[in-house]
Amino acid sequence: MPPRTAVTGRSQEPRRRFAEELRLLRTQRGESLRQLGTALGWDASLFGKLESGQTLGSPEVAEALDQHYGTPGLLLALWELAAADPTQFKERYRRYMFLEAEAVNLWHYAVSVLPGLLQTAGYARALLAAGGISGDELTRQVDARVGRSEVLHADNAPPFRTILSEAVLRTPLAGAHDWRKQLEHLVAMGERPNVTIQVVPFGAGLHALTNTHSMFLRLPGGRTVAWVETGYSGELVEESYSVERLQHAYDAVRDLALSPANSRKFILQTLEEVPCEPST
Repeated sequence: MPPRTAVTGRSQEPRRRFAEELRLLRTQRGESLRQLGTALGWDASLFGKLESGQTLGSPEVAEALDQHYGTPGLLLALWELAAADPTQFKERYRRYMFLEAEAVNLWHYAVSVLPGLLQTAGYARALLAAGGISGDELTRQVDARVGRSEVLHADNAPPFRTILSEAVLRTPLAGAHDWRKQLEHLVAMGERPNVTIQVVPFGAGLHALTNTHSMFLRLPGGRTVAWVETGYSGELVEESYSVERLQHAYDAVRDLALSPANSRKFILQTLEEVPCEPST
């Protein structure tokens, strides 16, 4: 059978295709970036970055562009495919990203930083920048990380439980405003019926996951895999005996954690301790 010939000649990569479609629609209409920005009320530089693939923007921007171009749902669908595309992550995370998207249940333990699924853009940017990422790559990584949280907002979203070491809440962002927004986001996410947040206070002492950031994924069919990592490397654990050992450790940590209700109070108290922004 002869190889299939591309019909449109456009990219088959979701992120690049999204950018191409945006650029094509604008040029077909004969608009400049400045005219587009004026029409929609956003800075023209945003649309330049969208068309060059530097950022995905938000679903609200995609919806506004759909309305502007008369393409109801098309650009939003392309945005969703681009945001969920695991190829935008580093190679070592690729298989994990596929499995995370398929998971029917997720549970997690955080040693020192919030899980990516609960990070705001400000938190993700500060964390990734601290790891040495900068420029356009930083913007792409922030968009990718924030886009992952869509899994918790989807119809029939999977249950997600995270247990946070108190160290997570005692390590604020440098900017009080961004840290306040992150804590407020954490409180709001904890109110979702599919999200459970617990805190392990320092007083609980040492335990088996003291230095092991971990995420467990229950997959369709009942198999469970785990992802464990440090700030510099990660490992996908699929062998059943090793996963079971990690699960036993996780269950023991959960026994040490505050209840979800008391954990919410703990987070709210932390939020109250954040310095207020000076009035102008």
